[in-house]
Amino acid sequence: MRHTENHRAHRIGWLRAAVLGANDGIVSTASLIVGVAAAESSPGNVLVAGIAGLVAGAMSMAAGEYVSVSSQSDTEQADMGRERHELATDPEHEHAELAAIYVGRGLDEELAGRVATQLMAKDALTAHARDELGISDTLSAKPVQAAFASAGTFAVGAALPLLLVLVVPASALVWTVSLSSLLFLALLGALAARAGGSPVLKSALRVAFWGALAMGLTAGVGALFGAAV
Repeated sequence: MRHTENHRAHRIGWLRAAVLGANDGIVSTASLIVGVAAAESSPGNVLVAGIAGLVAGAMSMAAGEYVSVSSQSDTEQADMGRERHELATDPEHEHAELAAIYVGRGLDEELAGRVATQLMAKDALTAHARDELGISDTLSAKPVQAAFASAGTFAVGAALPLLLVLVVPASALVWTVSLSSLLFLALLGALAARAGGSPVLKSALRVAFWGALAMGLTAGVGALFGAAV
């Protein structure tokens, strides 16, 4: 029977990294621009600060995602290695362990034993990885994919408020960047929700709220100190 249901779990890895990158790009760059502009800096200094924030942020996101997801991948591979060793040295115990998992999910002992036997005969390591360790090809850690997704979307997100510095007068920069960035964040939340199949309005409001909080605090610090950079 053909599987016609449209699930989105396979997008979790890159979608998480992409949303994190774009959100961070918009929020951090807009906050930086708003904070520096609120300190009455010149448009040139605001632009330089924004560009520096874009480059540094994209590289930081790439490195951070790669290192963190690599740590997850290393842990998964270590668990897989232990499981491979246990299957080679004590297959009977592993069979009983897998059957017990299926009993816990609602199968009777006889059926659980047959299911475990058949799955282990086909691919014992994959069966244990999926049902005992919770590791699957769909959800396994992919460091390079996460790094590129996060860095790329960070740069795109950061470019949006940065472009406003080129076209908006300095006197209107704080409010224009703030309001436009909130719109960008709401759109990001909506797009992420559509890609992941979750409620659009809830996601848009959540992303916009935390972005507004971050930019408001940064603008407050810039206005409080009020020193030209």
